[in-house]
Amino acid sequence: MSDIETRLSELGLILPEPAAPVAAYVPVVEAGGMAHVSGQLPFVGGQLVTGRLGDDVSLEEGIVAAQACAVMVLAQLKAALGSLDRIERIVKLGAFVNSTGDFTDQPKVANGASELMVAALGEAGKHARSAVGVPVLPLGAAVEVDAIVAVRPA
Repeated sequence: MSDIETRLSELGLILPEPAAPVAAYVPVVEAGGMAHVSGQLPFVGGQLVTGRLGDDVSLEEGIVAAQACAVMVLAQLKAALGSLDRIERIVKLGAFVNSTGDFTDQPKVANGASELMVAALGEAGKHARSAVGVPVLPLGAAVEVDAIVAVRPA
């Protein structure tokens, strides 16, 4: 078990099986010392979190959904890299929040993913970020998170 997985376990989190792509793309592309992780959807208790912030999904549920996306980002990285110990730094997260036009707490929702990365990786988990409100996400998901990650050579 990697140091990151040990920290996740201490937080009560276990990496799930990485989700299969729902369209014509690959989950992770490693190039030039960077891993680009495709957008990951939130699965909590094996169920996709769907709905819209500001409508039928609460801020707290959105934060948990963003955390679940971050856990799936890590699961995809483990599958692609072989070990989470190859992660050098989370460079950037993109958080997309399915939200109503008057919902403005996208940054608070995205903090669910950001804070999880710092809890799991420490200083290497600190990153640049975008938090964007969108009118709809694939499969009706409440949140989607993608990532750019600096990685150590295999």
